[in-house]
Amino acid sequence: MNSQLFEAIDYLEKEKGIDKDILLETLEAALISAYKKNFKSATNVRVDINEESGSMRVLSRKTIVDEIEDVQEEISLDEAEKIDPNYQLGDVIEVEVTPKDFGRIAAQAAKQVVTQRVREAERGVIFSEYADREEDVMTGIIQRKDPKFVYVNLGKIEAKLAEAEQMPTEEYYVHDRLKVFVTKVENTGKGPQIYISRSHPGLLKRLFEMEVPEIYNGTVEIKSVAREAGDRSKISVHADDPELDAVGSCVGQRGQRVQVIVNELKGEKIDVVEWSEDPVEYVSNALSPSKVVEVLVDEEEKATTVIVPDYQLSLAIGKRGQNARLAAKLTGWKIDIKSESEAREEGLLTETDTYSDNDEDLFE
Repeated sequence: MNSQLFEAIDYLEKEKGIDKDILLETLEAALISAYKKNFKSATNVRVDINEESGSMRVLSRKTIVDEIEDVQEEISLDEAEKIDPNYQLGDVIEVEVTPKDFGRIAAQAAKQVVTQRVREAERGVIFSEYADREEDVMTGIIQRKDPKFVYVNLGKIEAKLAEAEQMPTEEYYVHDRLKVFVTKVENTGKGPQIYISRSHPGLLKRLFEMEVPEIYNGTVEIKSVAREAGDRSKISVHADDPELDAVGSCVGQRGQRVQVIVNELKGEKIDVVEWSEDPVEYVSNALSPSKVVEVLVDEEEKATTVIVPDYQLSLAIGKRGQNARLAAKLTGWKIDIKSESEAREEGLLTETDTYSDNDEDLFE
C-alpha cells in the first residue's frame, strides 16, 4: 500500500500541480489524528514517513522516570537503557508505538487526504479559469430552476442566476442557451462561486463590444450605459475620428447590429446616442427619441432645464418618467423637462426662441 501511496503522491504533484511536501505534511497530520482517535493516545506523538523505504512509523515522546505513573507519557529507565544505555533519568526519548493494524488506518487516512487535496486542486483550477471572466459575458445552458434561482451550466461549473438579477420580462426554460454577465467570482469553502446577471448594465455593454467591431477595436468608445432591464436602455458612444459615425456603427446597416442585441435581450428597446462633452448637446441627444428646443444648464448644481415642444412633452418624459430617468442616469445630469408653452409662461423663452406646434416638420 505504501509504495502505491507514494506513487500516487508523485502523480498528483506532476499532473495536478499539488506540492508533494504539502501533501506529506497533510498526510502526517491526518495519520496523527487517526492514531489518537483509534488508540486513545497521548498528544506527544508524531508520524515518521520515510519516502525512500516506503515506511510509516508512529513515534511517541516519553520522559524517563523511576516510577511510571502514565504509560503514555513516561518510560522506565530500564526500558530506556534497552534502547540506548546512555539514557538517563529525565531524558525525553522517542519510542515507536506503531500499532499492528496501522496500515489499514493509514490507508483510510491517505485516501481522505488525497481525495481532499485533489478536490481542492480542481477547485483551484476552476477558480483560476473563471476568475478571469469577471465582468465578461458567458454563454450557458439552463439546467433547472426554482422560485429563487435559475441554474446555468457554464461548462465546468454551475452558476446561480438570482431572482434580483433576472429580467422581469423574460421567461427561463430548461435547456435554453443563455448569455449572462459574470458580476463576481469567489473562491469559497464550498468551492468557486460564480454570480451572474441578465439585468446588469454591463451585459448590454459587453454585447455591443461583441457585436460592433469598431467598439471591440477601440475606434468607437462606450461612454455610458443606463438600463432598465427588459424594458428600455440607453447607451452613449463616441468616436475621436470625426469622419466615423459612432451611432451608425453601433446601429449597423438597416439596424442589423443593434437588432441582434435587442433579440438577445428579448425585445428590450435600446437608444444609441452620441456622447458629447457639451451638456446641452449630450442631454439633448440622451432624451432621444424626443426633440429638444433648448437646454438651460446650471453648472454648479449639475442640473439642466430642458424645453421641448408641447406635442413632445409626454414623449420626452416617457412612460412613468422612464425616458427622462434614463437620460439623467446616462448623462449624470439632473433633468427637469418643461413644455415650450410652460417655459414661455415662466419667462424661460423669448418669442424669438420659441417654436410653434405647426413647426413639427423641423423635428422630423
